[in-house]
Amino acid sequence: MNKGFLVLETNAPDGAQKLDAYEGVWRGGKPRAGEVVFNTSHSGYEEIATDPSYFHQIMVMTAPMQGNYGVERAAWESSQMWIEGFVSTEMQRSARDSSWNDQLAAAGIPVLTDLDTRQIVLKLRTNGTPWGALVPAGSADEARAMARVLIDEKKTHDIDWVYAVTRREVEVRKGSKANGPRVAIIDYGVKENTLRELQAGSSEIAVFPSRTSARAIRDWNPSGLMLSNGPGNPADVKQAVETVRELLGWRPLFGICMGNQILSLALGGKTYKLPFGHRGGNHPVRDLLLNEIYVTSQNHGYCVDAASLPSDVRVSHTNLNDNTVEGIECASKKCFSVQYHPESHPGPHDARRLFDYFLDGLSNV
Repeated sequence: MNKGFLVLETNAPDGAQKLDAYEGVWRGGKPRAGEVVFNTSHSGYEEIATDPSYFHQIMVMTAPMQGNYGVERAAWESSQMWIEGFVSTEMQRSARDSSWNDQLAAAGIPVLTDLDTRQIVLKLRTNGTPWGALVPAGSADEARAMARVLIDEKKTHDIDWVYAVTRREVEVRKGSKANGPRVAIIDYGVKENTLRELQAGSSEIAVFPSRTSARAIRDWNPSGLMLSNGPGNPADVKQAVETVRELLGWRPLFGICMGNQILSLALGGKTYKLPFGHRGGNHPVRDLLLNEIYVTSQNHGYCVDAASLPSDVRVSHTNLNDNTVEGIECASKKCFSVQYHPESHPGPHDARRLFDYFLDGLSNV
């Protein structure tokens, strides 16, 4: 077995920066760097890896056994895998099946197993989301030297991560409901199941690149507008806030995850980075729109600052673990949004009725 290491940037008590190395078994792929995050989902490794919101991130899974139900391309949330690495305590590698490990390695995504992921998660919860790298190496010192080069190079990339994952051209898809509304989606890193949910209740949908102008969307003349999920810091997404601000009040609008953050900025609010983010399928939320409490699928590192929101915007959804903002509504501008993923995949389906809530509201537009 070959040695491999997860290396994390850590700030020492004296303010100096150091690199902590965690040894495991290297299961294939190529050395890579990225933000190191953890996910508490017990299933859905394919959906997670192909979700564009995980762009530039190394995934540490808290569930110990991964790859144990094989692979299925129909589960993918986009056309490719976006993660920079995959870390788990164990990985299915047997004569019967090693398909998930093999698929990751074939895509060049490094896989590291046989290490204490609990220790790593506690580190991430205490110190926040760090930059890190996965490397094969003979020693911790060698791993640190390799990781330093990879991390420094990764930090030079364009900070508008959304632009790296968005479509470059408008894509139009036929819906399943002939007399349904037409919905425009701004693609900040949209997942396939969001598009499936919208197609099911629409006559037609159009997916626009992230830097689309308000004029282009007005010219398509949709009944409503969806702002999708996506990776990175919402403040770094070029053109998005300006476009949404111009469209506020024109047509009903529904935002998801990054879309929730972009909408909040367009309304005059602010966002901030969470200490270690919300990623997993077990986050309880109070929903004042549907008047329910349910469990949600989440994947975000930033959050809306409730105190920064204008007086005509209310917090409509709240995380019951830490009381952070999980959604907003502004009736005067015909918009609402949620920070979590009602399209699920992976995760509970409790919140998918929000798509019906949105689409039903377009019937009179």
